[in-house]
Amino acid sequence: MSEPINFYDLNQNGLTEFVVAAGHQKFRAKQLMKWVYHQGITEFSAMTDLSLAMRAWLAESVCFDLPEVVHHAVSKDGTAKWVVRLASGNCVETVLIPEKSEGRVRNTLCVSSQVGCMLDCTFCSTGKQGFNGNLSTAEIIGQVLIANQMLAERNEAVTNIVFMGMGEPLLNYEAVMAAADLMMDDFAFGLSKRRVTVSTAGLVPAIHEMMGRTDMSLAVSLHAPNDELRNGLVPLNRKYPIKELIRVCSDYIESLGERRSMTIEYTLMDGVNDKLSHAHELAELLANVRCKINLIPFNPFPGSGFKRPSMNRVRAFQTVLMQRGFATMLRTTRGDDIDAACGQLVGQVQDRTQRQARYREHLKAGRTAAQTRRIAAKELA
Repeated sequence: MSEPINFYDLNQNGLTEFVVAAGHQKFRAKQLMKWVYHQGITEFSAMTDLSLAMRAWLAESVCFDLPEVVHHAVSKDGTAKWVVRLASGNCVETVLIPEKSEGRVRNTLCVSSQVGCMLDCTFCSTGKQGFNGNLSTAEIIGQVLIANQMLAERNEAVTNIVFMGMGEPLLNYEAVMAAADLMMDDFAFGLSKRRVTVSTAGLVPAIHEMMGRTDMSLAVSLHAPNDELRNGLVPLNRKYPIKELIRVCSDYIESLGERRSMTIEYTLMDGVNDKLSHAHELAELLANVRCKINLIPFNPFPGSGFKRPSMNRVRAFQTVLMQRGFATMLRTTRGDDIDAACGQLVGQVQDRTQRQARYREHLKAGRTAAQTRRIAAKELA
């Protein structure tokens, strides 16, 4: 007998195919999803609108495996972080950011999609952990279910999801798309397409492939207004330069309709990309792009070599962009006391790239941040 399939690995299309292949009517897939996602029932014996024969088949063919929570911390500002262990033995982190404004509750979950990250962006702690593989759809969805279990204690649920945790989501394309399907499926989590966002460092072919496949929101980790600067911060830029990236992102947004826009993520690092000239250059670059801009003051981690700019410098950068007509938000640093802020997620990665060891050697040798980045760039070339 074959191994049971994990229910959380299947979006509605996948579950329908699975059910039909076993000789059952396709509408049974929606019934199953309502039992599991709407009522929280995972005991097939309790699913009384299914036949006894189907329940018996499901009991033998389907399981409900979730990642194991090995650590849970809550910041003084209410941000929560979980470290979860995967089937591979590696651990990843997921972060919940709760906000309340004018009586409305917003619970944003930042989910991980890879164990570590292949891209090694120089200002991101995750990239220094190396890489050990992709999460399954079930391991992504499991993060949402874990967060919802905690939120249920106060009659709340996750309201927004961002693929901004560990990893480059579009390098795990199929699993991420299937997970997003479930997040936006009315028979599963039922979130609006505007409330599920995939963030990418710029994997151009995958963004192109998204057109017609999904209508979730898009965020781009840009962090620089020109190729020379971005090449040093985001090594992927050497393969897919800025103009090519902006073009395909604009095409994707156009495919969603005239009311949609994308988010530009821009991490500000003191003396690196935070000059007013950079702000003006960024405004020129995005002049014809439907977008809003999120400015993120750099969140330090050991050995990064970067510093957070002063708030005066950050505000001045924001002012330039707003004067040029851009909706420009300043992301408040949340959860930095539990290392849950943007760019700080590290998990526990059995690094098969040896990047962790090389990075530790660079730091041990007392090399400057600039020297370390140049060495890393040569290694990735």
